[in-house]
Amino acid sequence: MTAHPSPTSIAAAMPAPPHGPLHVVIIGGGIGGLTLAQGLRKSGVSVAVYERDGSGADRVQGYRVHVNPTGSAALHQCLPPHLFDAFARTCGKPTKGIRFVTEHGKVLLAVDEMNTPERFDAIAQHRSVSRITLRQVLLSGLEGLVHFGKTFVRYEESPSGRIVAHFEDGTTADGDVLVAADGGASRVRRQLLPQAERIDTGILGIAGKIFLDEQMRRRIAPEFLNGLTLVSGMDGYCLFTALQEIAGVAVDGFGGNDASAHAGAHFNNSRNYLMWAFGARRERFDLSEKPEQAAGEPLRLAVLKAMAAHGWDERFLRLVRLANADTINAIAIRTSVPVAPWQTQRVTLLGDAIHSMTPYRGIGANVALKDAKLLCAALTAASRGRRPVLEAIHDYKAGMINYGFRAVRTSLRAMNQAIVESRPRAMLSRMVLRFVNRVPPLKRRMLERMGEE
Repeated sequence: MTAHPSPTSIAAAMPAPPHGPLHVVIIGGGIGGLTLAQGLRKSGVSVAVYERDGSGADRVQGYRVHVNPTGSAALHQCLPPHLFDAFARTCGKPTKGIRFVTEHGKVLLAVDEMNTPERFDAIAQHRSVSRITLRQVLLSGLEGLVHFGKTFVRYEESPSGRIVAHFEDGTTADGDVLVAADGGASRVRRQLLPQAERIDTGILGIAGKIFLDEQMRRRIAPEFLNGLTLVSGMDGYCLFTALQEIAGVAVDGFGGNDASAHAGAHFNNSRNYLMWAFGARRERFDLSEKPEQAAGEPLRLAVLKAMAAHGWDERFLRLVRLANADTINAIAIRTSVPVAPWQTQRVTLLGDAIHSMTPYRGIGANVALKDAKLLCAALTAASRGRRPVLEAIHDYKAGMINYGFRAVRTSLRAMNQAIVESRPRAMLSRMVLRFVNRVPPLKRRMLERMGEE
């Protein structure tokens, strides 16, 4: 890392440096940033990642992530073969299907198989992976390229045209291109696009895990152990459940518990579990403290009170009662607001740093993976002198804005369809789901679009 003079702003009119091998600086070591780094390294492009966490085990998230066919294909392109193989082999057992049901447990729509034989692709398929395991895979081979404990403060353009990133500890890092992969609260975005908004939807999600042994399985209704369940209840409450069945033992050191990770059940990465997530408007929960600061038991009680007051079936209440208290937490659901195209610079963004979305379609990580794949291809072409850097970034940006904010819209729409406070609207939605369930062509079409942006 080197120090540079400090111009006061990005000089957009400066001539671009001549073609030549690029060095790419990535701010943020999440799923999108690390996938991009893996892809660039695989393509022979110089790259470095700067992550604010102190180590790869800080703030790991203990829940599963759904990787759809688009995300799987992106990982296959960016990862070296041995790492993609480790990723695929450490995924949970494939989801058998998905059910849409009422708060009384009545089935509205059931899809029996997501990876159907006729649609099976060895690479591009639906997968379920632990976020902890995925992070282990994505960090592998990047030793010396990922710098931890680096909190980004600002960037500037040097007189030579290189982008200089400044960190809280007083150090700097420079490169030909700077990529923001620093999440929904991106500091890079705030500097580059101060007009870009990220808003609170007013929805609060409370989630928990039930670790599964034979005794616990017998206490859970069998239908929850056969796939995904989505409940859109009356009066503005919804529930999502998903099973994470570990397919086998750790592979080549991937998939087990990280000894350096924080202790606690939430971070256990070696046990099968069923997760649930309950959502509603924040004010509809009976909580005396800020939800994000609440401990497990008050959150559990708030969910049970809401379910009981609105007549939810005992099978759902039992799931909440059985959750390990250490795994129950709350999150405010936020979404980005579409932003108009901006002038192309040697600073660009991917993932939540530009198009963060609600989790109600389960596609946020997959859109970030798609970003990483396309940006990797663009920067690789520029590094090899096949096209100008700004032209490559511009084309990536144009496509990303289009599909990224389309995913934002569909995710927000899915949230509004799941959390319906109007009884007439809820009844209409149920009629539509029942109709689709009786018409095989519509059901197949819905299956084909499942989990895609």
